[in-house]
Amino acid sequence: MGEEKRIYIKEYNYGSGLLVAICDTELVGLRFEEGGLSLTISEVFYKGEVATESEVVQSLKHATIANLVGKRTIQCALDNHFIEEVNILFVDGVPHAQMVKI
Repeated sequence: MGEEKRIYIKEYNYGSGLLVAICDTELVGLRFEEGGLSLTISEVFYKGEVATESEVVQSLKHATIANLVGKRTIQCALDNHFIEEVNILFVDGVPHAQMVKI
């Protein structure tokens, strides 16, 4: 059996860069708040193609900026050394991180 597709990837080309928005599928359309922080996982920004973790890795290899939301998405980025745990922010228990390649 192949990898389960439970992550969305949406890519945005800008200038010479590539921004990717990646999130766990069940989070699209939800909003989380904690303290002074809020996190909105808008369908317009995040809902793209349903992807496997292998496809996430390929997208992150080409990305210059990435917005990452959800346990599976964050774990995939951690496991493949795109982000570090110190850079993960939790809003109401939902992990979020950003990656920028300079």
